[in-house]
Amino acid sequence: MIRTTIGLAVMLLLLSGRDSHAGEPSGKDVKPDGAPNRAAWMAQGGFGVMTHYLISPTGETPAEKTADLNRIVDQFNVEHFLNQFDRTGADWLIFTLGQGTGYLSSRNEFIDGLEAGFTPRRALIPEIARQLHRCGKRMIVYLPGAHTAADPTVKRLLGLGTEGYADRHNALIRHYSLELGATCAGWWFDSCHRQEDAVWQAEMDACRAGNPDSVVAFSGAEFCASGGQLRPICPIEDYHAGEIHLLEDGKIRTDFLWPPGEGIVINAERKLRKAGQPAAFYMPDSPFIDNVQWHCLLPIDLTFNPAIPNQFCRYSDKELFAFVDQVKAVGGAITINVPIDIETGHIPQDSHAQLVRLHQYLSAPSTR
Repeated sequence: MIRTTIGLAVMLLLLSGRDSHAGEPSGKDVKPDGAPNRAAWMAQGGFGVMTHYLISPTGETPAEKTADLNRIVDQFNVEHFLNQFDRTGADWLIFTLGQGTGYLSSRNEFIDGLEAGFTPRRALIPEIARQLHRCGKRMIVYLPGAHTAADPTVKRLLGLGTEGYADRHNALIRHYSLELGATCAGWWFDSCHRQEDAVWQAEMDACRAGNPDSVVAFSGAEFCASGGQLRPICPIEDYHAGEIHLLEDGKIRTDFLWPPGEGIVINAERKLRKAGQPAAFYMPDSPFIDNVQWHCLLPIDLTFNPAIPNQFCRYSDKELFAFVDQVKAVGGAITINVPIDIETGHIPQDSHAQLVRLHQYLSAPSTR
């Protein structure tokens, strides 16, 4: 779907239509319980950008796959990628170390020491993180949660399900955190499940080994698979992972359209529905949700859910900008996930252009 750059008249129309109560209030530096809010900078900034840079190398043998992994990562154009990022005006980047493919996107000596061939020779994430840090921007590292099998190589090498596994996984995170140091501002863990606070705390301590101010989130897909349970799966995390699968009329759909192809219908208004199930919606009304900084992760142009075709994740500027306004008006934070070309590291032109327009919109003088 090709979006054309909105003209001046359209931009003025969007600005004139901004909610008079919308704004960009400062994030709260203190949580409701009186503790410092490490993630206040997320609400105080404009927005973040995420890309799922997930590599599935080809080849007939392990050696051929490792060679292809190196080929792909070696040709990632960091200068072009960061130039794109800079033009979006985003304040932070969430970048994937790995998920599901069995290969990591950046060199990791800890994993190499267990078995070579699954990480590239290039330390891509530290390279990006250093440049972001020099520019006053922040890097957040994405990984599947410790107890999900969604990261097959790492979990096999660390012995998921065997005695001492949690300590070994925390050692991996600690190793990477120490390597990144102050250039790593946070972590986002996917596919997590409830556990004792002491277990959460041990994971968060590992994340903060290199930077005590790192913010950490653990996703239980609360905003999309919640069944009405919107609260953070980890009550002591810094910011809500806030994974969204679909907006409709500028509001978060919380009914999980799953499994794909079974009972999914498009109604007369061209909106997705699960047969026999009403749509459910949610929007924030506070900077915090259960003492955790409110934050959401919204995909545009690329679905997180096979039951939701990509075209339903394409939003007009008016709908997207209004949603961001409403999130920021209550002191929430938002990260927007966009596609990325795995072979080049380029964000597609249309997705990038909309992020640039969002930055221009948020930077324009308010009419309120």
